[in-house]
Amino acid sequence: METWIDSMASSFDTPLAALTASEIVIFPSIPRPGDIERCAATLDDLHGEPAVAFWKAECRLLADELSRCGLREEKIRERVLSFQAAVQAALVERHQLRALSESRARQGRRRRRL
Repeated sequence: METWIDSMASSFDTPLAALTASEIVIFPSIPRPGDIERCAATLDDLHGEPAVAFWKAECRLLADELSRCGLREEKIRERVLSFQAAVQAALVERHQLRALSESRARQGRRRRRL
């Protein structure tokens, strides 16, 4: 005798098979904020060849992931360039915040001396 759980489980077999054979792939259309911040933080600490190697590896990982999702080469390039721009903007923001913080600290020291 088939239970309702067995019946329910077998009813999922067909939709799951259809999903695995489908050409529709769902993934974020914008770079993930966590990856952007992680890369910006890492690049902020690295310099020279280690920074270049890290950056190339991250961009290659993203391109490979997008390729596995079935994107064409021009879309992959577009997404990687978008990711690069987002990381660059995050780096600029990090540097601006640091400069602002340092400036405020200097002003605070001057005020205490007066």
